[in-house]
Amino acid sequence: MSDCDSSCHAHQKDHLCEGCEGSDDGDRRLKRREKNRVAAQKSRKRQTQRADLLHEACELLEQRNRKLKREVDSLSEEQQRLTEALRAHEPFCPIMHCSFASSTSSGLQPDSMAARSV
Repeated sequence: MSDCDSSCHAHQKDHLCEGCEGSDDGDRRLKRREKNRVAAQKSRKRQTQRADLLHEACELLEQRNRKLKREVDSLSEEQQRLTEALRAHEPFCPIMHCSFASSTSSGLQPDSMAARSV
């Protein structure tokens, strides 16, 4: 008997010592390790691709945000100019001196009163 055979008899049935493993077990282990290595590479590649996509999306959103902020600034400036123009116009506007809101509501009141009296 070889040294490996004699030492293996001392072990339990389910346990194999490293020297006694058959070439099939070693091949299976190597195949499993290779398969795991390939799966890990694919996983890292997918993770990198997702990170790249997120980075691109982030850049696009930051560009859009900058554009929208410029638009807000432009609209705020336009609002300020229009407000100043309206304030400058108010003293000379004949419409502002008459009560437009009260004339429209008082215009409706006689019609509604006429309908009640009939």
